[in-house]
Amino acid sequence: MDLVTTSYGWEFLFRWFHFLAGITWIGVLYYFNLIQTPFFASDLGGQAKSAMTRGLVPNAMWWFRWGAMFTFLTGWAIVLLKLHTTNDIGDPYTTRILTGGLIGTLMWANVWFVIWPAQRDFVIKNAEQVAAGGQAIPEAAAKGALAGRMSRTNTLLSIPMLFYMGSASHFQTLLNGTNDWLYWLLFLIVVGALEANALVGTAPGRQKYMTTVSGTIHVGLAATLVLYVIGWLVNTVSV
Repeated sequence: MDLVTTSYGWEFLFRWFHFLAGITWIGVLYYFNLIQTPFFASDLGGQAKSAMTRGLVPNAMWWFRWGAMFTFLTGWAIVLLKLHTTNDIGDPYTTRILTGGLIGTLMWANVWFVIWPAQRDFVIKNAEQVAAGGQAIPEAAAKGALAGRMSRTNTLLSIPMLFYMGSASHFQTLLNGTNDWLYWLLFLIVVGALEANALVGTAPGRQKYMTTVSGTIHVGLAATLVLYVIGWLVNTVSV
């Protein structure tokens, strides 16, 4: 009965459900960005887009947003349980896991407060309205573009997020607890710039990397490298 009578058991249960929910969420995210969006851009996909938006996308979005929600809830349950048992918010493990956790939290917020409302109130609604013979919603194209940018931003953010989640227990020399305040400042600048570029950026050149699958992946890998270098540098200098 250790599974339900010890903090270690509860941590395992939270982690198990965290994995299940996370695989569901990120799996659907990758389906949207690596498969569905490129397909919609093809001739055949353009013909099928309206029907798929009305018939397939709502169900996919249900799994997408609730996968995100349960990943978010179980993830923070694990963090809070860890803090309760270790009582140390400044140790290197916590810095690594919070790096991934904060990126994941931003991704969750993008899903629930940007992507899903845009899809529900504009993209899906517009497709249903037009298919029924009604008028197109004027804002649908802009809202769809915003949802697409945020979804691709989540895809690139998932790369450093998963790197730091994995590093928490398996890359113990990463981030040694030195100059954490500087690390967090630079972390917020890097991640904030990526988020702002997708959310409010208007210059097409600055968003070009999000127009292709390869561009999105490359920037995600680059962001991971930048955060890794930042962590290495701030841990090796005296401030």
